[in-house]
Amino acid sequence: MSFGPSEAAVLSLLFFVDHGFFYRMDVVFSLVSLTVTKVLQLSGFVHSRNDLRTKKMEEKALEVYDVIRTIRDPEKPNTLEELDVVTEKCVEVQELKEDEYLIIIKFSPTVPHCSLATLIGLCLQVKLQRCLPFKHKLEIYISEGTHSTEEDINKQINDKERVAAAMENPNLREIVEQCVTEPDD
Repeated sequence: MSFGPSEAAVLSLLFFVDHGFFYRMDVVFSLVSLTVTKVLQLSGFVHSRNDLRTKKMEEKALEVYDVIRTIRDPEKPNTLEELDVVTEKCVEVQELKEDEYLIIIKFSPTVPHCSLATLIGLCLQVKLQRCLPFKHKLEIYISEGTHSTEEDINKQINDKERVAAAMENPNLREIVEQCVTEPDD
């Protein structure tokens, strides 16, 4: 079948209108989809990725806090939670990669000249290394302005070689074990 010039022009016009219609419908569908998504997010039916990620980090932080709150103070019969050395707010979790996290803990010794602040940091390191079921990197700090030698102690408790050397000392290891062992253990 052959078409004359006027018939070819009509077919060409129909083809253009047809594709133009589908192009416009594609734009309309995209706008409708975006609008529905936003309405669902605002109504609380659907959470954005950032909301879900934030919630996941908050859940991980609570999981970390549950591990450290029961560590006992080396000198007193109280837990670090009872003495406000650690609180929920002192734990921050950031996602590094899928299923790998950076845990940052900022604890506050009971007094600015606490002689056992390094030991408390060591207890935090040991308990978290043993108890967390997910891959993580750990940074532990004394909260700014809460200890007279916080910079020196922060370096010590984040130095893997010093932590390993400290745990080789049997007397120190025994004290750490007493602090990190759960009462039921």
